[in-house]
Amino acid sequence: LGNPGKEYEHTRHNVGFLFIEILENNFKNKKIILTKTQTFMNKSGAAVLSLMKFYHPTGDLPKGDKIKPENVLVVHDDIDILWGNFKFSFGRSSAGHKGVESVIKALKTNNFWRLRIGIQPIRQAQGKPALKKRVPADKIILKKFTHEELGELDKIMKKAIRKLADS
Repeated sequence: LGNPGKEYEHTRHNVGFLFIEILENNFKNKKIILTKTQTFMNKSGAAVLSLMKFYHPTGDLPKGDKIKPENVLVVHDDIDILWGNFKFSFGRSSAGHKGVESVIKALKTNNFWRLRIGIQPIRQAQGKPALKKRVPADKIILKKFTHEELGELDKIMKKAIRKLADS
């Protein structure tokens, strides 16, 4: 998930778009559909549903078959997960994420896969990561990643891709 437009490129809220850019380089010979929704975050559900109805899981299915929700992976930022971490989940609530909420509403189910990439800042405390005073979502989600953070993000995402490929 992400927001379209230049002003949202490389923001924390668009981490799903950044993931697709890395993923497409790692799965070139696989039969998967990657898409960057061209709706704003809180309208993502309509775009996901439309894509599910349009594309077939295999080329030999009769017209009208659609991708099932349990075969969908939605990748998005998660303010409740510390920076540097990610979690795969299935069948969970939106936890307040408006884009995920929109997808759940459009699909009429939460039975789809999610890759939740942590964007909550951390600080070092005696050599160990410790949660900073919690940063409200509206103060961080539209901030652009620094050059250093983009390098770290690349490593985080490649780790998530390896886990995805192994499952």
